[in-house]
Amino acid sequence: MCKNGKFTVKTNETGKVFIVTGSNTGIGKETVWELARRGATVYMACRDKVRAEEARREIIEDTKNQNIFFIELDLSSLDSVRKFVEVYKQKEDRLDVLINNAGVMLGPRRLTKEGFEWQLGVNHMGPFLLTILLLDLLKKSAPSRIVNVSSVSHSYGDLNIKDLNSEKSYSEVGAYNQSKLANVLFTRELAARLEGTGVTVNALHPGVVDTDITRNIIFLKINFGKGVKYMAKPFIKSAKSGAQTTLYAALHPDLERVTGLYFVDCKPKNVSKAATNEETAKFLWTESEKWTGAPTVPLN
Repeated sequence: MCKNGKFTVKTNETGKVFIVTGSNTGIGKETVWELARRGATVYMACRDKVRAEEARREIIEDTKNQNIFFIELDLSSLDSVRKFVEVYKQKEDRLDVLINNAGVMLGPRRLTKEGFEWQLGVNHMGPFLLTILLLDLLKKSAPSRIVNVSSVSHSYGDLNIKDLNSEKSYSEVGAYNQSKLANVLFTRELAARLEGTGVTVNALHPGVVDTDITRNIIFLKINFGKGVKYMAKPFIKSAKSGAQTTLYAALHPDLERVTGLYFVDCKPKNVSKAATNEETAKFLWTESEKWTGAPTVPLN
């Protein structure tokens, strides 16, 4: 598993192809970096082309692995998701691991291009469509894996069936928690639908990580002063530490057939009661298909 908080199992990923979303900074970048060290071919799926290219060049220079590529992906746009998949399939005919790492957190209510509440759209609807559109390659490449980066915040979330898009009322924290709950519900429902295909899907909480996504958390805002951040510091992981459970879920040989679980610090943990509600999961799946226009994935 993870020794002293680090995934230490040696693996050779030469010949395997990975996609990591949101990988120009933070956990995603550290994930790509370690995959590159292990010989993997990695596609960095990011919105910011300039920062992605800077990160890509830095990783290549350090690891000497030339098989690190960038394709633009904006998860707030379903057109961008479809374009990404189209471009990727022109370049590759296999996919061994999809890591849905990208995410947004908090802020005033705003909408994605298609009119989805921003956090639900970027954290769930975009990754939902991306995953479904890549299932053919994942099945073709089996045994393969899907890793969904969620959060312990899912435990505080409820799926608002009557107001999923937060149109009647909006809480930035509530909407974030709902989106992270959606990650876990999606993981569990997808695992059931992929049973017997050789494609596994697991979710995880990376820990509280001091990366770009935390820029909106009140206790990390610089204008609150150094004292608040100093008190929180013992509980905050570096991006490199935060990437370890992702690497564990994506690479550990013992997890080849393990699916539908939720990991924290490289160990399986129970999810919230709301995350085990099968009816809620099916509702979310149906709505996600409807909203995104994704192809149907039948239960096996």
